[in-house]
Amino acid sequence: VTSICHLNKYSTSVCTVQCSFWIVLNHYVTFPRVKTAKKPYAPPREVHLQVMHSLPAQKQEIFDSLQSWARDNLLNLLKPVEKSWQPQDFLPEPSSEGFYDEVKELRERAKEIPDDYFVCLVGDMVTEEALPTYQTMLNTLDGVRDETGASPTAWAVWTRAWTAEENRHGDLLNKYMYLSGRVDMRQIEKTIQYLIGSGMVRTII
Repeated sequence: VTSICHLNKYSTSVCTVQCSFWIVLNHYVTFPRVKTAKKPYAPPREVHLQVMHSLPAQKQEIFDSLQSWARDNLLNLLKPVEKSWQPQDFLPEPSSEGFYDEVKELRERAKEIPDDYFVCLVGDMVTEEALPTYQTMLNTLDGVRDETGASPTAWAVWTRAWTAEENRHGDLLNKYMYLSGRVDMRQIEKTIQYLIGSGMVRTII
């Protein structure tokens, strides 16, 4: 606009109109901004390792032959869902009339727990909430991995059922600490996201 005004000193009125036009246009019209390209997500820690098989072929055959043993000796150790405790068994019932009173009582009791205990509880909960990482690691192992995500093999069934059982622990701790008001939940949630996003390196000795 300034350059236009300097083109002709006798055109001041025209330039004034042009300048006013651009001022009004900029006030009422939002021009699209050029977006900078976003960097692709990458975990804080990058590890470049050669993918290795965990078992030689002959040992994998042994694990394959143990499918029936695993079915008869491992799967019967799993407790049926309907007979398993659930996190809600230990928490205030949200549908009850006394829910707020129960939460208040929980918070009063939580005030008496030393900080050291909560440090341990937070560490435990963060570990429990990283279950996706542990299931992923189990599914990298030759001979026992879940090839389809819903494989009927005994090893795969056990891995999924074990993960489902363990998931209750993190759920209970998460809800309890949220209700207690004693910890910074957002920081904990960020830690969990970092942990799962970073993955885990499997070391075979």
